[in-house]
Amino acid sequence: MAQTIALTGMVLSAAPIGEYDRRIVLLTKERGKISAFARGARRPNSQLAAASNPFSFGQFEAYEGRSSYTVVKADISNYFRGLVQDMEGACYGFYFMEVADYYSRENVDEVHMLKLLYQSLRALESQSLDNRLVRRIFELKAMVVNGEYPNVFTCLKCGKEKTPVYFHVPTGGTLCESCAASVAHARRLDQSTLYTLQYIITEKIEKLYTFKVSEEVLNNLEQIMDEYMACYIDRKFHALQVLEENQGFASGFLNQRLQ
Repeated sequence: MAQTIALTGMVLSAAPIGEYDRRIVLLTKERGKISAFARGARRPNSQLAAASNPFSFGQFEAYEGRSSYTVVKADISNYFRGLVQDMEGACYGFYFMEVADYYSRENVDEVHMLKLLYQSLRALESQSLDNRLVRRIFELKAMVVNGEYPNVFTCLKCGKEKTPVYFHVPTGGTLCESCAASVAHARRLDQSTLYTLQYIITEKIEKLYTFKVSEEVLNNLEQIMDEYMACYIDRKFHALQVLEENQGFASGFLNQRLQ
């Protein structure tokens, strides 16, 4: 057997393989996103049974094969059990993990994405934070981590650093009033929404979930992020569709993901 390696990470997804095994996708600090087999994880007394479920975060010991890894041991520090027991929160959590899976690659530094995912799941467990706000913070910061975020600090047409007051999705960010007059469908930004966007983009991940916003600002964030992601992300996320369109099937969806 090859020499094992130590990995710090989180299980993004899991699927049954054969009679007793699971195939899992791990987001790791050391190797980015990897696929791994958890042999015997579906046996009742397996030490890997709980460790191979989505949301499991901790230390994994694995050896590397030609096209995948095999996990032989795990020391889980957080199962996010409170989140799993909350149907809405779990749907948000699965959505976050789908986004992380979409952006992440093998053998790429994914430390910041892993940190963002972990902190965002913790925020979903907090009773003091609105899940809708947590979602929008996560979405925008995930784009920041991957270098695809909108410019909300200058006018993207004239380049001046005067306060931008319009958001224009096709342009990729903000415009000043005079430049916005020459384009269609520019959305006017109030100062609170603009400041919120700037804060999320520039602040450290550890300090992201330390504020609240008014319902008006949250509605503005939702509209901006929906339009921006529809334009720049070429994937439909299953968990998000369940959450937004068909919450009656949420229970079955969660059971399928956690089998």
